[in-house]
Amino acid sequence: MSESNEFPHVPGVTGFAALQPHDVLTALDTVGLRGDGRLLQLNSYENRVFQVFLESGEAVVAKFYRPGRWSDAQILEEHDFAWELQDEEVPVVAPLSLASSGLTEAKGPAAVALSGTHHTLAHWSQGEQHWRFAVCPRKFGRAPEIDDAQTLQWIGRFVARLHQVGARRPFAQRRTLNAATWGRANQRWLLQHRVVSPGEQAAWQDASDRALDAAAQAFETTGHVISLRLHGDAHLGNILWREEGPHVVDLDDACNGPAVQDLWMLLPGDDAGRARSLQLLLQGYETVRDFDDAELALIEPLRTLRMIQHSAWIAQRWEDPAFPRAFPHFGTAAYWSEQTTQLREQVSA
Repeated sequence: MSESNEFPHVPGVTGFAALQPHDVLTALDTVGLRGDGRLLQLNSYENRVFQVFLESGEAVVAKFYRPGRWSDAQILEEHDFAWELQDEEVPVVAPLSLASSGLTEAKGPAAVALSGTHHTLAHWSQGEQHWRFAVCPRKFGRAPEIDDAQTLQWIGRFVARLHQVGARRPFAQRRTLNAATWGRANQRWLLQHRVVSPGEQAAWQDASDRALDAAAQAFETTGHVISLRLHGDAHLGNILWREEGPHVVDLDDACNGPAVQDLWMLLPGDDAGRARSLQLLLQGYETVRDFDDAELALIEPLRTLRMIQHSAWIAQRWEDPAFPRAFPHFGTAAYWSEQTTQLREQVSA
């Protein structure tokens, strides 16, 4: 990649430019959710998410999926998992059944269709535009107080309850988290597309090779790790706190993987804080479900995989105007030099 941050085109990443507020309202109208004209775009890099106020006085959250990322089958597996969790009273906000909303007749060159066991995924077409979207009830929440011991134990219990359901069977369509899928595949993509700055490529490739070898060895040394359906991206920004406790509103990154994946990103940065927080999370977790302590050896390997995956995630979406604005440092020689240093530190870790 050149210093001008020119990345290869990835199909689907620019399609959001065509999605306008009136399109959102029109699409919702076709599934019987008539907006009153008020609409607020919410923070989301991956998809386009809107809070929409309805004529009924209610408000919903509509998520328009990034084109080309997930197949229908992968999205619907996520939806079915959310409904399964909801049925077990695990506090996850599941998408609404749009069939119960009452489809209205699409006007002009427009069409709408629903898919999924619960009719949660809508396909809306108008002219040359085609969108897939889902709708959830609006739920408020605040950031959890992670310095509070009882809060951390409660979050541990919440994650364990989610894992109890997730352990029933694996995802058939969604990804499985391991060194090959999250690590080597993303490293290979970055190198094949020449995303890494030429002057930094040799050092970054060497550091990432060493780090990924160490991660793969850690998975092998740990032995048989039970893979279950996970939230997949359980950091504190994705857990909202309500009076009745923690809940999540999005399972977009749900995957198969080790239980510790849904715990390590909740830990603070300092060593003492990590040790205390991990102890409290596990205290809560193990009141609901056993935890294999051998998985603790996977925390640093999983951090390594996330670093490489995150770089590929940004690069693959660079033509989306939101990404250069949000990550102006990405792709520079300084960025890749920092990544190289961090990957070398991961080898030691």
